[in-house]
Amino acid sequence: MKLLIASDIHGSAYYCRLLLEAYRESGAQRMILLGDVLYHGPRNDLPREYAPKEVIAMLNAHSGEIYAVRGNCEAEVDQMVLEFPVLADYMLLPCKEHMIFATHGHIYNEETHPPMQDGDVLLHGHTHVLRAERKDGILILNPGSVAMPKEGNPPTYALLENGVFSIRDFEGHTVKEITI
Repeated sequence: MKLLIASDIHGSAYYCRLLLEAYRESGAQRMILLGDVLYHGPRNDLPREYAPKEVIAMLNAHSGEIYAVRGNCEAEVDQMVLEFPVLADYMLLPCKEHMIFATHGHIYNEETHPPMQDGDVLLHGHTHVLRAERKDGILILNPGSVAMPKEGNPPTYALLENGVFSIRDFEGHTVKEITI
């Protein structure tokens, strides 16, 4: 199954449209959102076309295909308007013989993660910095930020198919790729 993985939309209708277009074009069957879907948070500037209500409508149209975890900007009120669960701190996804621990990154991260075995994957957002590397036997993956990337990175998302995690920009270029 092909999955599209994204983080940190932060209420940007502009980037949500690009994300949904990439989702359609990719042929992915499910979308994994790693938190900070609707709000920009007090430390961030407003993203391009900040319009959480538009983002709600766009994502709810795909509610049967979206799995999400809670970011540090999510609140209970978000669950009242979104038609897919957004308040779990993490989800577990089996991939081949390994386990993917998917989370936002503000609670569970490289310094504070659950017990993981060699080859397992820590998949998170939160930092707005894309990443795909092995560290101490664990694969650390971050698709970057859809709307507010940091450290000079472009806005990005990721695809996971057949054990290959590829981070892509909205121009269709593969920025980084790694095999799980």
